[in-house]
Amino acid sequence: MWVFPPSSDTLSGMPYGLKRYQQSKQCHFLTFSCYRRLPHLRGQRICDLFVECLERVRHKYRFRVYGYVVMPDHVHLLVSEPGLKVLAKAVQALKISVVRRARSYRTQRDGPLWQKRYYGHNVRNYESFVEELHYIHRNPIKRGLVEKPEDWKWSSFRRYASAEIGPVEIESQWTADRRSGRTPRLLQVRAA
Repeated sequence: MWVFPPSSDTLSGMPYGLKRYQQSKQCHFLTFSCYRRLPHLRGQRICDLFVECLERVRHKYRFRVYGYVVMPDHVHLLVSEPGLKVLAKAVQALKISVVRRARSYRTQRDGPLWQKRYYGHNVRNYESFVEELHYIHRNPIKRGLVEKPEDWKWSSFRRYASAEIGPVEIESQWTADRRSGRTPRLLQVRAA
């Protein structure tokens, strides 16, 4: 059965400094930036490539994506821990995958694509999970890129708003229903 955020019995103290608590069976809110916060992710081609790589790495490392947004100079992810390896290895694989696949149109003058490392913290309860998900989906509006979250193509927002299936499998009740062969609840409501 699908579990939304981790249950309250897995909650523990907040991480201190840069110390990461992995293999905690909790969700993680991650942020990683382009090198020197330059807008290397500003074009449709590179954003589409990132989303494609995210789905490949999600599948390969067996983690769940609850939310994501690709911004011109950074990325936010809300994910589970991978079934294979640790989260840091999955993030590293994602960043390397994007770099390798973007070689065909990026030049040496473009410089490095990613800043080293990433920022992340454990999401310890349902309220924090919802808060982080809203933050992810409002980020393009906050930065003045669009007026409505559904207008930003490189985000998980449309999956939550309308059950639209996009290029990245988003773990939600609709996904769990589809996996189990049940009719997604949103469609049942509309059909009634």
